[in-house]
Amino acid sequence: MVTPRYAPYVGGIETHVYEVGRRLVQLGNTITILTTVPHTTLSPLAREEENQGMRIIRVPAWPKKRDYYFAPEMRSIIKQVKPDLIHCQGCHTFVPPLAMLAAKETHIPYVLTFHTGGHSSNARNRIRSLQWNMMRPLLAGAATLVGVSHFEADYFRTLLHLPAEKFVVISNGSTLPTLPPEHVIPPVQGTLIASVGRLERYKGHQRLITALPKIREWRPDARLLIVGAGPYESVLRDLAHNIGVSEFVEIRSIPSSDRLAMAELLSQSSLVALLSDYEAHPLAVMEALSLHRPVLVAETSGLKELADQGLARAISLQSSPEEVALGVRLQIEEPVLPPASFLLPTWENCSAQLQEVYRASVRSKQCVS
Repeated sequence: MVTPRYAPYVGGIETHVYEVGRRLVQLGNTITILTTVPHTTLSPLAREEENQGMRIIRVPAWPKKRDYYFAPEMRSIIKQVKPDLIHCQGCHTFVPPLAMLAAKETHIPYVLTFHTGGHSSNARNRIRSLQWNMMRPLLAGAATLVGVSHFEADYFRTLLHLPAEKFVVISNGSTLPTLPPEHVIPPVQGTLIASVGRLERYKGHQRLITALPKIREWRPDARLLIVGAGPYESVLRDLAHNIGVSEFVEIRSIPSSDRLAMAELLSQSSLVALLSDYEAHPLAVMEALSLHRPVLVAETSGLKELADQGLARAISLQSSPEEVALGVRLQIEEPVLPPASFLLPTWENCSAQLQEVYRASVRSKQCVS
């Protein structure tokens, strides 16, 4: 599995790779994770390790403070390891094109999961479709292209004019570890609203902060917990201070590998919100749904798909603070929850489906050879 970042970094792709990687090991596969770290932080001791039965290889990436992840050493590592299959996780950075090129040069079959997300840079968002089209020859050479939602798969199939049979939808899992009986969840004072996601402008945490004064008019005990890390933290703290709600807003992060801590936090929440500009299939939302928490999302991209399935309540991205506050109130007082008959995807399902994709991809290559 080739991924731009991996634990201890926190994010949706990092969590996905951790969850499916260790389960694929349990299914009898040999998994190597090839990932990057900023070039100035890589020490010889941090270069390679084994965790949960997975071999993890880290190579330096440039530039240090940008998310391009240009890591030319990946090409030589792939040629040295010579795996049976390469799975590229994500499509936003220089990592997947390098991995796919190396796979082509060494005649190794490869698959790619898009894992698309938003970006805080308007310029980067504007060139996305151009970026995908430039990658089209490499994407067309993949054995399988995986969308984490029907929205994502349909978007790329239409944009790239590739045959439908090249695509498969494999949703992220939703299951968090069960809290042991002896684990006592601390009681929460008041109404806790959790907004979970990397601290970037496009994630929409600021929409909850600006609505908090109106929310507190209805629920004076309401507090907002923003869970994540990233460059937008100082802006969010300044915003909370400027509108006078900083004492009711907490910002902290939870390591992607600490699933028990995330299960505890979501279990304590009266509402989980993700008012993001763009999400393909957000892990935080799926995990909240698995714990039967009411969820409020923005009516856009893969979030709208979840709302259309009756799993969450959606509000417009153009909602005013008053409209956001109303959405919060309605979803707490009259929650839209998954129907009892709806089966949420699990990481076990996700891993088993990926294994079938891997087997088919390797068989197909063997037949061609």
